[in-house]
Amino acid sequence: MRGLMWFCLIVLSLLSLFPFYIMLVMGTHYTEDLFKGIPLWFGSYVADNLRTVFQSNFGRVYLNSLLVSAGGVVLALLTSSTIGYAVAKFDFRGRRALQWFVVVTMMVPTQVGLIGYIIEMRQLGFGNTLWPVILTWAAFPFGAFFMIQFMRDSVPNDLMECARIDGCSEPGILFRVVLPIVKPGLATLATLVFIWSWNNYLLPLVTINNARWYTLPVFISNLGIVHRTDYAARMAALAMTTIPVLILFLLGSRTFMKGMTAGAVKG
Repeated sequence: MRGLMWFCLIVLSLLSLFPFYIMLVMGTHYTEDLFKGIPLWFGSYVADNLRTVFQSNFGRVYLNSLLVSAGGVVLALLTSSTIGYAVAKFDFRGRRALQWFVVVTMMVPTQVGLIGYIIEMRQLGFGNTLWPVILTWAAFPFGAFFMIQFMRDSVPNDLMECARIDGCSEPGILFRVVLPIVKPGLATLATLVFIWSWNNYLLPLVTINNARWYTLPVFISNLGIVHRTDYAARMAALAMTTIPVLILFLLGSRTFMKGMTAGAVKG
């Protein structure tokens, strides 16, 4: 029985990794060769594809995506943790209404408010920069909802009362007592925000028209030369864009899984 379980896990793992392997293989072939069929072994055109990628300002675009994702993580964690702390641990008028507002906001598609958001960013002078892509994470309803549930079930009220008796201020309780306790939840939220921001395509597409400020998804969709779309070079670029996400998930996979389940366990 145990051997069958390991066999099934190995087969499922191989099936999951197969698309990633095909992406690596396609990045080593000539674009026109890809239309002959899906290659199963590495080609000899990898140097030319990498040259095409790096000659197209790939380094700056990579840095743009890192800046956007890191800034989004910082903003999302700051706003989500403060909202979660206030709603989960304080009793004030409008608390229930605020919580329902967060839930309802999660149900509204992002595209509904996209035009208004673009107009707002242009009025603030942030048009055609990285700021609209970063500031969108300052109002992250899922992050707020996630931290409300996580702090409500994971942070003992008695511990907070002890901190108040010792003279600790409310910001001090949040940053010195509460946040260390909910570190798995913060790590989970940071991982999700980084991945979503890293893969975000629609918002950079409609807010950035200058190639200098492109992020990786927009850059890869435009990679090629006049009258020719270089799919092989795109695959090579895609392979390199997965590196930060893979490293992040491998380093934090245990904390990620713990954070996904800890908030659901009462007490």
